[in-house]
This record gives sequence, C-alpha cells and structure tokens, in this order.
Amino acid sequence: MSNDAKDSGFGQQELTFGGGGGHGFSPESLTVADVLRLPSMRGARLVGGAAGLDRVVELSNVMEVPDILPWVKPGELMLTTAYPIRDRPEDLGGLLETFDQHGLAAIGLKSGRYLERIPEAAVRVADALGLPLIHLGEDVGFDEIMQEVLTGNLDRRAQVIARTEASMRELVDVVVGGGDLADVCRMLAQWTGVAAAVTTLDGRVRCLRTADAEVSSAEVSALECFDRSGRFRVEDEPAGISRHAELRGGEPRGGSGDARTARTGSDRDDNSTASEALNWGNVVIEGGRRPAAETLPAASNLGRIVAFGARTLRAGDFRLLEQAAAAAALVITREQAITAVESKYRTDFVLEVLRGHIASSDRVLSHAHSLGWDLDRPISIAVAEVDSEADSTDASNKRTMQSLFADAWTKVVSQFDPHAAVVGSGDQVIVLLAAEPRERIVRRLEEFVSSVRGHGGGGRRQFSVGISRPAEGVSRLAPAYQEAMRALEVGRQLARGQGLRHYDSLGVYRLLLQVGEQTELRNFAEEVLGPLATDAKEEYAGLRETLQELLDHNLNVAETARALFFHYNTLRYRIGKLEQMVGPFTEDPDLRLSLALALQIVKLP
Repeated sequence: MSNDAKDSGFGQQELTFGGGGGHGFSPESLTVADVLRLPSMRGARLVGGAAGLDRVVELSNVMEVPDILPWVKPGELMLTTAYPIRDRPEDLGGLLETFDQHGLAAIGLKSGRYLERIPEAAVRVADALGLPLIHLGEDVGFDEIMQEVLTGNLDRRAQVIARTEASMRELVDVVVGGGDLADVCRMLAQWTGVAAAVTTLDGRVRCLRTADAEVSSAEVSALECFDRSGRFRVEDEPAGISRHAELRGGEPRGGSGDARTARTGSDRDDNSTASEALNWGNVVIEGGRRPAAETLPAASNLGRIVAFGARTLRAGDFRLLEQAAAAAALVITREQAITAVESKYRTDFVLEVLRGHIASSDRVLSHAHSLGWDLDRPISIAVAEVDSEADSTDASNKRTMQSLFADAWTKVVSQFDPHAAVVGSGDQVIVLLAAEPRERIVRRLEEFVSSVRGHGGGGRRQFSVGISRPAEGVSRLAPAYQEAMRALEVGRQLARGQGLRHYDSLGVYRLLLQVGEQTELRNFAEEVLGPLATDAKEEYAGLRETLQELLDHNLNVAETARALFFHYNTLRYRIGKLEQMVGPFTEDPDLRLSLALALQIVKLP
C-alpha cells in the first residue's frame, strides 16, 4: 500500500481562474473526470458509476492486501489488480459499498491476471452508488497514475496560492483606493461568474452586483435564500455551506442542500440558462478584533457577504469569500466611522433645539437648511423608541442594530418628505417632518412603522411611536418633543411595547400627565383601589381587567361576561369580590369615576 498524500481532506476545492476572458469555479484537486483524461489512463474505460465523475480525487492508494480498510481515506483513487478477492470475485459488490461508505472517490481495477472480468453485479452496485468503477488498461503502471495524480493536484494548488495572493492584492487596492461595497461585490461577482451581495446584520441587501448577462438581480433575489421583501434569510442560511436552487422565470422550483449533495453546473443540459441553476454560499463579515481569549470582546457582526455561482462552492471558494469579507469589513468600518461623526453632529444639533437651547431662530433655520432639512414650516415630531425590556440584541451588536434602526427610518421617511430631519440617539429615533392633520399623520406614521418593521430593515425589533401636535415655529419644537415623548410613554404601556399614539388621542392621560407631582397620582390610585393598585398577588391584574371591562360596558354584566369569555355566574362572583375590596361601585357613580381615573393612573409609565 502507498499514498501520494496523507493529510488532504475530502471535498476540498478552490476557486481558480483561467487566463482567458471568463472566470468561474474550478476544483483545487482533480476530479475523477480529470483523472480519466490523464496520459497514464490511456486505454482506461469507465464501466460503472458515471454519476460520480465529479467526485474529488485528493490522493491515490493501492490495494493488494485483504485488510485495506483501516488505511482507506476519503477522496482516494483506489488502484488494484483484484488480488485480495481473486478467489471471491462476487465480493466486489460488497467491497464497493464499503468503500463508498468510507468516502472513496473511485476504483481503478486492472483485470486479467487475478480477475478475468468485472462482474455485472459489481457494475450495477457502482451505478447505484455513483461510485466510478474504472477498467484500467493492461499496459498502464500504478506508479505512473499515482505520480500524475500527485503532480496534477500540486500544480492546481500552486495556481490557487498564486490566485489567492493576486485576489488579496486586488481587494486591498480597492479598499486603499477608496472603493465601496459595490466595488467589492463587482469584483467578487466577476470571480464567481454570476453575482455577489453584501447584506446587513439582519439580511437586508446593501449591495448586489451581477457579472453574468443572462442572470438579472431580480432572478438572484428570487432565490429561496431571500424572503419576499428581498431580505437574505440569515437565520436559515448558515455560513460556510454551499446551497443550491433552480429557477424558472425568477421563481424558485428546487430544493437546497450542502456542498456534497448540491447539483453543479455540469449537471445541467446544454440548453438550460444560467439562471435555471444557481449555487450560493455566505460568510459572516466580522469587524473589530477577533478574540484570542474569553476575556476579550467578541468581534462584531457587520453582516454577510454572499457569492452566487453556477457550480457548488467548496472550501477554497469560501476562503476567497473570507478575503472579500475582510475587504468589506474595512469598507463598512470606514463608512461607519464617517457616518458616526456626521450622525453625532446632526443628532447633537437636533437635541439642542429640542431642549430649547436656541440662541437665534434664524441661525437654527439656516443651519438646518445646510443639512438639507426644512424647519421653516409647521412641524410634527415623531419619536420611535425600542422596547428595551423586549430587546434581545447581543451587546456586541447593539450599536449596529441602533444604526440599522435609524437608517431604516431615514430611508422610509425620506421617500415621503426628503426635507424631514431624522436622527438616531441610542435606541431612539427622532423625526421632524411636515405637519398634517391628526388622522393623516397617524396613517402616515403607521405606514412608516409597517415599512421599518417589514421591508425597511429596522432589525425586526419591538418599538413604540409617539406623535406630537403641529409646532408652529422653532421655539415650539421643544414643547412638541415633550408631547411626543408623553404619547410614546403612554402608548408603550398600553400596547406593551408596540404602540403608536398621537398626543391628541391621549384623552384623560393628557390631564394626568400635566400633574407635576406624580406621587400624588399614585397615592390617589392606592387610596381608591387599595391592594388592587399593586401586583402583590397574581389575581390583582385579572381583577383590574374585570373592573375596567365592567366600567367600559356601563356595568352590563351580560356584555362584560361575553367580552371576557366568562360564565355569567363567574362574573357575578368577581363583582362581589371587587365590591368587598373597593366599595359599592355598582351603586355609587362618584366611586365609579374615581375608579376609572385610578385604573388609568396605574397604567401610567
């Protein structure tokens, strides 16, 4: 037994490029089809397992002893004269099955001396397994085949190293030369031959470029790795795995699989278009320092970079993707640094105005105009804030998600009002846009919220929104901001983190919020409701809900029971329990008024 390589892994292929006009995926190692074209394989004939011609041949081995299995490695081309089974040729079929389980690439068998002919049963097994069974010529030497396999693999890997170094230099030149993500995607698309994309942390496409004239961006976006909004499904697309799907007319019609099961471009018939079968893979774009120990902070996740090709992406292809991801990380980090400075400058200016720190209205208007904002008109202020209690964002990605949230609002608002001011401050986004009547501005913000939560790329986080009344003049912006904040706080409490409230819709809350001493309100609620004003027992929240429904239905027991899905007698029992705790509210209208106010006070933030 001998080997031409000991440490190679199964299925390792690299992205290499020809010197002509086209680029594409080529294997780092020879395939069985490549081996059959070697000069040493003159006279060789494939007798079975044609479906496995794309199996990768990492090394070669010779079997001339019965106990070969302990030395069999995945990706081997096994050469033999069939000496170990000379007395039992019918065992060849079972041996093929065992070899396939060990990941063997192919078997080259020289018949004549120890095996008169290859059994038909073995040929059928090879076809069923897709394990190439090769009948070698009589004048071929095993050493010649092994030398050419080794030389061929070494030559290809040398080309890969050279191409990898060249691609890194090209990517560095792009970044140093001030290139952007479009340049990185365009270069990667040219290398892969089809397309490349960069997405945000949650899968929103930041840039998509195609290199194949037969494949459009719309066809790529129709792949099953994207949802209907065009978002790359990061939760369903693990990094480092090659996936596959077929398209017709931009609609996915195939499944997906990993690199070992996906069809390659060579599986398609000559009449199929490039868009009918695409493979893709992605890697994470990491920013910051990669931790060398558990005590160091983890590198931040900046998004994904995705490559689309006509053939299965293998390990070497992902190494090229990692190079492109490193270049993309530099570009994104550079953009974030610039944006952070500009964003802080804009945010500080808006916050100063909203705090009432205005030296001159004319100077504020002039400065806002220089930033592309129009504040010289009636303004409505909307404040969107993420629900911190429901937010599960990892601390290392907190700033990235805050930026995505602000960017999403900027994107959707600018489509309606290009002169609106939109700034982010932590988990909060402040919008100063053209004022409209209450019903219209509420509908407008509902559309914005729907877009941010859905297609806009807000990170799928829970948030609430408060809207102010129209503010006439710069001096009224500070009070309007307070109105928006109050509407936000009440809406968040009433809608459990996903409310949208206009200040004019607060009703009695507007009066309650005007009370300067909030402690007095709390004391009043406790005096009226007693223990029901607290959550000391689990049942108190349910009793408050029952009391609220009774008041809302004017003490109509039948309607209240239907609203709460209670039996009539169950509700009567609860009414009796409530009167024991708060008094005879069914008979005292003044007590009912006090209870209604107290219940609203309990809901205040």
